Amino acid sequence: MSLTAFSLIVLAGLIHACWNIAAKKAAGDARFAFFTSFLMMLFWAPLGWWLGREEVPRWGATEWGFVVASGVLHVIYYVILLRGYRKADLTVVYPLARGSGPLLSSLIAIVFLGERISALGALGIVGVVGGVFLIAGGPGLLRAAHDPKARKRVHKGMVYGVTTGVFIAAYTVVDGYAVKILLMSPILIDYMGNFVRVGLLAPSVLRDLPTARQLWRTQWRYALLVAVVSPVAYVLVLYAMREAPLSHVAPAREVSMLFAALIGGHLLGEGDRFARILGALCIAAGVTALALG
Repeated sequence: MSLTAFSLIVLAGLIHACWNIAAKKAAGDARFAFFTSFLMMLFWAPLGWWLGREEVPRWGATEWGFVVASGVLHVIYYVILLRGYRKADLTVVYPLARGSGPLLSSLIAIVFLGERISALGALGIVGVVGGVFLIAGGPGLLRAAHDPKARKRVHKGMVYGVTTGVFIAAYTVVDGYAVKILLMSPILIDYMGNFVRVGLLAPSVLRDLPTARQLWRTQWRYALLVAVVSPVAYVLVLYAMREAPLSHVAPAREVSMLFAALIGGHLLGEGDRFARILGALCIAAGVTALALG
């Protein structure tokens, strides 16, 4: 992995952890997802128009098909993630989502896209996944706690985390193919996907406008933060995919867990500090191995 790709991933990881903490604090649902997508569409409109005025008219059915597929997968991913944040702890949902997603992405890239990975890179994936497991609670995830309510909450977090990870893998492969094989603009595939997301999420707002207005008053600051910074994080990752194999980039994105462990754990007061730091060190070692391999 090149230094450029690695730097993009590290920066994206910091931004990604920050917006996920904001989304957790918002405690939103599909309506929050609509707020963020709508604000993304408005805030980034000048850049979208500037880059798309010449490229978008050249798109055919294949390119638009990937935009629609990306938008749909991102909607499902985001709604499941937000629901997981309402039902369980960020330090369970986030690590499992971020760990299972890249693992599946890497396997798909290796099996179906013909990418190769060295032994050191494979060890890096193991380090990342193992670190995520520790941050999520390690062996305690299996037995949770003697408190039935706590155990049920952890198990819910596991289900939502892994399900989210499946859709992370799906949109990562779709978007990675679009930017690597079809050579579509990373910025445009993410921006144009907003129109798909807004269209799919609009019914959740329109069916109960009074409640939506009330939620908007309490959540708009979080929605604006996510709308402004989350596209930056993902576009950086898409550009990294142009510089390095998808099977390396997807697991290396989990450097965000370093920041989530240190920032989110402190702000939200979740999880065991020692296990979280140990897991973060495993992730750091795994990401380094991926960069070298």
